[in-house]
Amino acid sequence: MSGTSQKGPPGGDPSSAEALRVALNRQIFRGMIFTMGAAALAMDRLGVPKPLIWSFAKLQARNTCRLLGVRVTIHGEELVRGGGPYVFTPNHQAHIDIAALLGYLPGDNRFASKQELFEEPVLGAVMRTLGMLPVDREDAMKSIDVLNRAVEQGHSIIIFPEGTRSRDGSLLPFKKGAFVAAIEMARPVVPVILKGTRRVMPKGGYLSVQPGEVEIVVKPPIPTQGLGYDDRDRLRDAVREIIAEEFTRPIAA
Repeated sequence: MSGTSQKGPPGGDPSSAEALRVALNRQIFRGMIFTMGAAALAMDRLGVPKPLIWSFAKLQARNTCRLLGVRVTIHGEELVRGGGPYVFTPNHQAHIDIAALLGYLPGDNRFASKQELFEEPVLGAVMRTLGMLPVDREDAMKSIDVLNRAVEQGHSIIIFPEGTRSRDGSLLPFKKGAFVAAIEMARPVVPVILKGTRRVMPKGGYLSVQPGEVEIVVKPPIPTQGLGYDDRDRLRDAVREIIAEEFTRPIAA
């Protein structure tokens, strides 16, 4: 795996070299996030078109992973190229999931995030500049309207159905919101599986990142045409089963 064979200088302590790399990666990760956010805001103020800002953000996300020694591979991307818009439903293991999906998932996508994050002055401004979508958990129809406007503009939506990161690495229960929205908008649901992100960025590690391998697996889109509100649980359970099955498989060599 990328970066895992570092042994430091002759006679050095391998664990010290690894600790140094993790500390360096923490600064790289924070620095790249700040730089991307500041640059996106500046570009927006200068009137740079939104598609160019989005392309810049995707490039920065890929560069961040490379600088951190995190090698991302993606399988199944041909299943969604040239189609959509879709509702992507990835599992959620670590903060670096967002960088991996932003950088490597095909298409002009938008993340749906809880509305409270948009109330933070700096983070909220960056998220709005990048076109991220505020979701009001207390008002489902308002949230669906926000998502639908993005879909009408040709954007696919990324929603983490677990709602939060798993602390122990297990797949959490899925919430219904993503599937209700997909049915309401009549957009296909695409199961997406992230592997390895928890190992390279353990929860509770204060943005610590270790070099390693990350894999994104895209599964075939599941149509929602003709489905109604009563089908939401069946759709949710079918998607979770697909993700759970793939999640147990090791990262491909």
